[in-house]
Amino acid sequence: MEYDAGHAPGTWRDLSLGFDDALARLPEALKKEGFGVITQIDMQATLKAKIGVDFPRYEILGACNPSLAHEALLKDPRVGVLLPCNVVLHERADGQVVVGAVDPMQTIGAHASAELVALARDVGARLERVLAAMAA
Repeated sequence: MEYDAGHAPGTWRDLSLGFDDALARLPEALKKEGFGVITQIDMQATLKAKIGVDFPRYEILGACNPSLAHEALLKDPRVGVLLPCNVVLHERADGQVVVGAVDPMQTIGAHASAELVALARDVGARLERVLAAMAA
């Protein structure tokens, strides 16, 4: 599945790493930007167990920067519906591994106060650096 960068939700990068290596490196890349992994969902296993379908390797990691999450929640408690920040590893049918992250400007920044927009930009810049580090 190819992604049209102009219309895809989130931000995506192709990786030169294999899936297992990328999955092992991702938590450290997130940590360098102040995020920890608070949830991890193996969609391949979940879809197989719940509805019996085969699906490519696909992991969703819920990343949280506690300081930034706290700041956002103090500004507007409704932001909680958008937390944590999802980061995805996906292995396409051709074996190419891609990493993607939520774009906070598409979620929080889309309808927020100026204070939250500034925070969304900060979170987005941090996640962009995570993706760049993974793709390097």
